[in-house]
Amino acid sequence: MNMAEPACSEPSHQAMEQAAEWYALLRTGQATAAEQHAWRQWVEGAAEHQQAWSYVERIGRRFAPLQASPDRNAAVTAFRHAAQIAPRRRRQVLLGLAGTLGMGWLGWTAWRQTPLPLMASTWGADHRAGVGETRRITLPDGTEVWLKALSAFNTAYTAKERRLQLLTGEMLIDTGRDPLRPFFIDTAQGRLQALGTRFTVRQDDGGILVAVYEGAVRIDTARSGAAGIVQTGQQARFTADALQPAAAADPAREAWARGVLVADNTTLADVVDELRRYHAGHLGLAPGVAHLRVFGSYPIDDAQRALDMLASVLPIQVRRTLPWWISVEPRG
Repeated sequence: MNMAEPACSEPSHQAMEQAAEWYALLRTGQATAAEQHAWRQWVEGAAEHQQAWSYVERIGRRFAPLQASPDRNAAVTAFRHAAQIAPRRRRQVLLGLAGTLGMGWLGWTAWRQTPLPLMASTWGADHRAGVGETRRITLPDGTEVWLKALSAFNTAYTAKERRLQLLTGEMLIDTGRDPLRPFFIDTAQGRLQALGTRFTVRQDDGGILVAVYEGAVRIDTARSGAAGIVQTGQQARFTADALQPAAAADPAREAWARGVLVADNTTLADVVDELRRYHAGHLGLAPGVAHLRVFGSYPIDDAQRALDMLASVLPIQVRRTLPWWISVEPRG
C-alpha cells in the first residue's frame, strides 16, 4: 500500500462511489485478471481509496445473505461496457446494473425490513428503535413514548419519581398523570422536568432541542446552572453550558411520529441525514447538491420512495449502484 500519503479523515463522495462500483464488479466472481489488477492499483493509489474500500466491505458483509446474483453474466457485461464509455452514459448503464443485481436477489424485500446492528451507544438500552423503525412504547404509568429510528432510552421508575435517560436520537413524550411522582428526562447536556406535557426531545451535534406542544418543560443545564421553562408552542435548544432563548415551536417537529418528514426550506443535506435512519445500507450525498433547499412532505419510513419524490422536484438523480448502496447526485 502507498504509505507516503497521509490518511484522510473521511473518504470523498467520489472515492466512495468508485469503491462501490469496484465492489459491484468483484462480487460477481467473474472479474478478469486485468480488472483485479486495476482494482488493486486503485486501492493502493490513495489512503482514501483504502478507507472507502474498507467501508464498502463492512457494509457488504452485513448483506452477505444476498450476495449471490442469478444473472452474473449480465452484471459483468454491463459493468465492463460502462467502463469503456463516456461518464454520462456510464452512469445510466450502472443504474441498469443495479437493477440487474437487485431485482434477482431472493429475500431482498424481507431483508431490507430488518434493522442492522445499532450503534454501540444503544446496546443494552431498555428501549431502542433500529434502522427504519419508529416505536410506540407505553410505560407503566400510562406515559406514551414514540421513539425515532436509531434512538434509545433507559427508564428508572421509583416510588418517588419517574425518570427517563435519552441515550441517542429523538423521542416524542406524552406524559401520564401521576401528581405524586415528578417526571424527569436526563440527557448528556442537562435535565428536563415535564410539567403535564406533550413534547419532543432531540439530541444532535448542536446539543438538545426541546419542542413543547402541551403543558411546559423545565430545563436545567448540566454545568452552567442556567435554567428556564419552555411553554406550550415554544421550543428551545441548550447545551451543558448555555440555554438559548425560546422561540416558536415548529409543528412539523413531531410529524416523524406519524411517518412524515416535513421540510420547510430545509437543506437537502439535513433531509438525507434524516432518511439515513430509514435506509439499512449506504446513502451518500454529492457535496454539489447538499445545499439545495427542500419543501414539502415525504414518507420518512420509505427512504427510497422519498428520494424518488425529491428527484422529481430537484435537479438531482438517485443512483443505485447496489440495492443497499444509494447516492444522490446532480442530475446529468
